[in-house]
Amino acid sequence: MRKIVCLLGSPRPKGNSAAMARAVCGAATEAGASVRTFPLNDLRFSGCQGCLACKKKSETCVLKDDLTEVLEAVRHCDGLIMATPVYFGEVTAQLKGFIDRSFCYLKPGYPHLPRGERSRLGTGRDLAFVIAQGHPKVDLFTDIYPRYEYFYRWLGFTQSRLLRACAVYHLGDAEARAEVLEQAGALGRELATGLAADSPPARGAG
Repeated sequence: MRKIVCLLGSPRPKGNSAAMARAVCGAATEAGASVRTFPLNDLRFSGCQGCLACKKKSETCVLKDDLTEVLEAVRHCDGLIMATPVYFGEVTAQLKGFIDRSFCYLKPGYPHLPRGERSRLGTGRDLAFVIAQGHPKVDLFTDIYPRYEYFYRWLGFTQSRLLRACAVYHLGDAEARAEVLEQAGALGRELATGLAADSPPARGAG
């Protein structure tokens, strides 16, 4: 059974990115995966302190807060879902806090190591980025996914997919879009069995 961890970056538990993530998780569960979800806004944690202790005296982040359990769950997962709305052209502060703390997964001296050897997590994990964008222009904010996909390849997430919906501004907009839910379901089923190298790299609805 594949282990999937889902991180909800939105402060709104019934927001559009959360609804899209629920559809992905529901399909993954139905397909046989074990899914654990963390609403980051409900947790109390600090951002990365730049102390570099995870590169000197510890294999894990030395900060002890609510994110400790999340980082440990991701350490043992087969697939990771990161869901976020677009706030000021970026992921939410809640999700960015986790992303910064995932620096602890990189080995000491990682810039000088071969790409496949930089991560303490090993390789072969799956990443799904779920983005809800209120703005209807599909050519805006397209830099979000490739930026983080690039860094998470360093961390061993060698297969990744994007599920993105634009013009989902009001609560319930994403759930009212049949094509968004269909794409979410397909992504969840793929995560339950493992993302294939020849799968489509992105799904998006304008």
